[in-house]
Amino acid sequence: MLEAAIKQQLDQYLQLMEGDVVLRVSAGEDKVSNEMLELVNELASMSSRISVERATLERTPSFSVNRPSEETGIVFAGIPLGHEFTSLVLALLQVSGRAPKVDADTIKQIQNIEGTYHFESYISLSCHNCPDVVQALNVMSVLNPNITHTMIDGAAFKDEVEAKEIMAVPTVFLNGESFGNGRMSLEEILAKLGTGPDASSFSDKDPYDVLVVGGGPAGASAAVYAARKGIRTGIIAERFGGQVMDTMGIENFIGTAYTEGPKLVASLEEHVKEYGIDVMNLQRAKRLEKKDLVEIELENGAVLKSKSVILSTGARWRNVNVPGEAEFKNKGVAYCPHCDGPLFEGKRVAVIGGGNSGIEAAIDLAGIVKHVTVLEFAPELKADQVLQDRLHSLPNVTVITNAQTTEITGTDKVNGISYVSRETNESHHVELEGVFVQIGLVPNTDWLDSVERNNFGEIVVDRHGATNVPGVFAAGDCTNSAYKQIIISMGSGATAALGAFDYLIRN
Repeated sequence: MLEAAIKQQLDQYLQLMEGDVVLRVSAGEDKVSNEMLELVNELASMSSRISVERATLERTPSFSVNRPSEETGIVFAGIPLGHEFTSLVLALLQVSGRAPKVDADTIKQIQNIEGTYHFESYISLSCHNCPDVVQALNVMSVLNPNITHTMIDGAAFKDEVEAKEIMAVPTVFLNGESFGNGRMSLEEILAKLGTGPDASSFSDKDPYDVLVVGGGPAGASAAVYAARKGIRTGIIAERFGGQVMDTMGIENFIGTAYTEGPKLVASLEEHVKEYGIDVMNLQRAKRLEKKDLVEIELENGAVLKSKSVILSTGARWRNVNVPGEAEFKNKGVAYCPHCDGPLFEGKRVAVIGGGNSGIEAAIDLAGIVKHVTVLEFAPELKADQVLQDRLHSLPNVTVITNAQTTEITGTDKVNGISYVSRETNESHHVELEGVFVQIGLVPNTDWLDSVERNNFGEIVVDRHGATNVPGVFAAGDCTNSAYKQIIISMGSGATAALGAFDYLIRN
């Protein structure tokens, strides 16, 4: 089942196992069960520390990962290949006794959780956001005997997915009730459980020389450049990595032929930690005020002070802002074709947006779904011609230009989309089951009052990254930079950090 190159790499990881592991397998006579048995038997053949037992679990096909004398609560329902193969490998190592790469404070938080918590995560093997959730919940299961987690491949349990009306992955249930959707880090899950840091955790922090607001490529670059000057540097990040965490393939990061968003973010985070930067994750800024020092108030009520601030808050998916979009989010309205596309297999979907991302999404979805309808507001598509040529060659795609979306319709989930032809002013309705919104980004600057912004909401900066507020700089996709690219954000982060340092030594 496993290719030779993967087996060679896997063999190196299995040698790191510190104790014995038992895979208890619940299998039937179906194809997925047979492939699962092939996988677990292949794993057992590669390490004397892995044994396989037949069992009856809640779902078939599935298998649990346990210590010989202890149920850890980790179950894989489906075959964890694709993006989830790493989740399986880490589960083997951690159940065997190898410590997860989690800081001591987080481990303590997990171990102190009281009560019974049974998590179920519904995923697709093509989803690059899902492994973060699966691996986080597995770590919690390993560290706390009161916590269990079952990963469920939606493709292997379609009836269950349909019954629960799951239309986006990852979707997590806790003790049978909906818990959350989308990518969630371990820290984010703990925060949702009410174990995150409060304002008192920040009360004893001394003022910073440079405080970076935002943990994407621009923020990470700014923090590293500032810390290398030997000055006290901190980062406030709602989610370290920002939009890059949701990016699948990256092929234009110079010097690296191909990488993926989560992998790049892991490298950024590792680089930041090399410099002892104070990273405050899962924190959202809500107010900036310039006094003797610049003050940043967080949503939890804490106030941080710094001699200079670099705003690198990035951007978020732009909403189409029509009735039905918010109501049916994760119930047919989606924003990530890579993650959620497989859930619409054999169904009809629409893509709103005719730029590169919209047309790439339509091409991607056309290989999975029954039919794709592309709605573009302008008279013509804006995507690169090579993408348009590829799109028009597909037999199951309809392109509608001059279309103003007016409503996404449905009852408990999406059943169609309405639009008005800007040429004839006639209203039309298309019956379908899913809508993918791909109309660009909007900067995360709504909370800023004193900092000058343009009519797009972007922060106006000069060539040093400086804003109109002395001591406040900005970088990345939240600024009026001409282009929104990872490598450009990194460069602007470095510029802002050098600008901030120059400001400090001159004032």
